[in-house]
Amino acid sequence: MLPSRLCIMRKLPSVLARTLTSGTTGSPVLLDMFEVRNKLRDIVGASTNWSDHVQAMQERKALHTLLAKRQEDLPPRRMKDSYLEVILPLGSQPEIREKYLNVHNSVRFGRILEDLDSLGVLICYTHTKQEMQPKSPLSIVTALVDKINLCKKIIYPDCDIKFTGNVSWVGKTSMEVTMHMLQLHDGDYSPVLDATFVMVARDPENKRPAFVNPLVPESPEEEEIFKQGELNKLRRIEFSTASLLKMAPTAEERNIVHDIFLHTLDTKTVSFRSRKLPPNSVWMEDAKLKGLQICHPQERNIFNRIFGGFLMRKAFELGWATACSYGGSRPFIVSVDDIMFQKPVEIGSLLLLSAQVSYTEKNYIQIRVHSEVYDANTREHHTTNIFHFTFISENEVPRVVPNTYGESMLYLDGKRHFDAVMKEI
Repeated sequence: MLPSRLCIMRKLPSVLARTLTSGTTGSPVLLDMFEVRNKLRDIVGASTNWSDHVQAMQERKALHTLLAKRQEDLPPRRMKDSYLEVILPLGSQPEIREKYLNVHNSVRFGRILEDLDSLGVLICYTHTKQEMQPKSPLSIVTALVDKINLCKKIIYPDCDIKFTGNVSWVGKTSMEVTMHMLQLHDGDYSPVLDATFVMVARDPENKRPAFVNPLVPESPEEEEIFKQGELNKLRRIEFSTASLLKMAPTAEERNIVHDIFLHTLDTKTVSFRSRKLPPNSVWMEDAKLKGLQICHPQERNIFNRIFGGFLMRKAFELGWATACSYGGSRPFIVSVDDIMFQKPVEIGSLLLLSAQVSYTEKNYIQIRVHSEVYDANTREHHTTNIFHFTFISENEVPRVVPNTYGESMLYLDGKRHFDAVMKEI
């Protein structure tokens, strides 16, 4: 079972939902995911025909004149203005189940990641919508998946799913989106996961930052949510500043690395180089999988680059396969955190994915997936994303052991992400 505290905390979304929908006429209109993606195309003016994409993007250049020169020129918005509810009718429309079904007769979590990404973008466009503008001058893209925490191990393929969400914090050009996923059981929707995404707004050509409407909290509860958005931003800055790519490990972390070194020394020799794997352990070098993806036009987003949700799905599925092969039993996703979208992936790219077990503890497996694009002309590699997934296995798993200094830094980074997830839940 996943920690019960998560499910207890999820009583809050239903209370907030009632707050956000109060004052509106009637019940909120429930969209489905097909309508979400159609709305996004209409808002941006994207073509459904790949051959027309160049002309469609050229037409967006004329929207530059609609951009605000200052954030103060844009009308403030309330949280309820961006609130959306979306239905995924797996129970009531069986014909769409196959797309979401996995071999274990549960829902593919990678598909849920795709849906969350699409919904997060639409919520932000709803927040920034100008009544007299049928097309938005903004290019809104996912910058970061801050966290996705689950309280259910299994998502059932024959029960309707409902997504809810709204903008919960706004900076000058960025927006935090909080989303919740619930599934219908015995006539009631019960919580499955909470997700926090960070989106950024850019100009019509997706080249420079653009201002977005400020957000005005209307109640003490909304003030608390907005304040949490500020704290999330500060936490991300602090985590990035302390990155092991920038700073040395702490004294405690140095002791951890040295203890691993001591426990892997071959006591039969007096040598720093002679290492021996402890019982029930696996060298980190032997705990990885790799994959290659050709990025076809079918996987493009509304701005004719590869859809971020598709990248998350592919990274998750490789991460799941790595956890499965490492633990020897079916793993269940517990948390997704700190997915940075560092560089867009162009159509036609060769996408290289590398999944690594970075940390283990009892039944838990921490996976880091590194994605990069390979340019066949220049023979250069460019990192596009780093993904972090926390899985729980049905059985206790072997301890992963680093052998080099670089692997030790990966191990400590995995431990930091794991500890942050455990603290959260």
